[in-house]
Amino acid sequence: MQSNNPVLSRYEKSDKSGFAYQEGVDAYSQAAAGGAGAADVNTAFQTVTAAGGARLTINDVIVKTLGVFAVVVVFAVIGWNTVESMPWMLWVGLIGGMILGFVNALKKQPSPPLILLYAVFQGVLLGAISNFYNTLAISNQYEGIVLQAVIATMTTFGVMLALYLTGVIKVTKKFQSILMVAAVSYLLIGLASLVAALFGVGGGWGFYGVGGLGILIAVAGVLIASFFLLLDFEAINHGIRMGAPERESWRMAFGLLVTLIWIYLEFLRLLALLNRN
Repeated sequence: MQSNNPVLSRYEKSDKSGFAYQEGVDAYSQAAAGGAGAADVNTAFQTVTAAGGARLTINDVIVKTLGVFAVVVVFAVIGWNTVESMPWMLWVGLIGGMILGFVNALKKQPSPPLILLYAVFQGVLLGAISNFYNTLAISNQYEGIVLQAVIATMTTFGVMLALYLTGVIKVTKKFQSILMVAAVSYLLIGLASLVAALFGVGGGWGFYGVGGLGILIAVAGVLIASFFLLLDFEAINHGIRMGAPERESWRMAFGLLVTLIWIYLEFLRLLALLNRN
């Protein structure tokens, strides 16, 4: 099943033989064409098919994912503590994160340094935004909004993983199509809300600030972002079954990071709206 996360969707584009199989065939052919002996040919084939990290495993994905999230957390702390004295840090994180997000999503080969740099910028951005929401909540005599959003995001990840592993929700083509329509619709509503906010609708919140309607839209955003995790899990599982090379674990970690950041921001907005109302 193809993921609509552009970072992970490329796994469906490979043939049914899988990454490792095709790379093994290429290595075998190159060695044979160069006049190598049987021992050399076998060695060339083993470098891309043998165990020891050549093929992707779930452990590779877990380690890389924890690594990029550690970077995000460290720089989120920095962003939180510097945004009040250097408000431009928010824009640095936003613009830098957007540029690196597109670069990493479009690269044919994952680049660990660029993915880690993306985590740096996103960490600064999340720290700055979290500080803003925290200040807003405290001004309304409501504390703990950031911690609640973090807990809600991690809980959502665990629930969606359990639903995927148990097969309670199956990732089918119909499921994917419905989710894509919902995501595009939500994007259009978000853009319209942004324009409305510029004209003072909803007290500067756009459609999100229009009473119960705003709450419903925010809840929809949380649900859509959460269900995208299922598509990501399916894409990762598919990549492992195909025998993707170990380096692809970086791309998978990046894809999960993108989705989880989306979920966290949606929870922050929903909690802020609930507090505001």
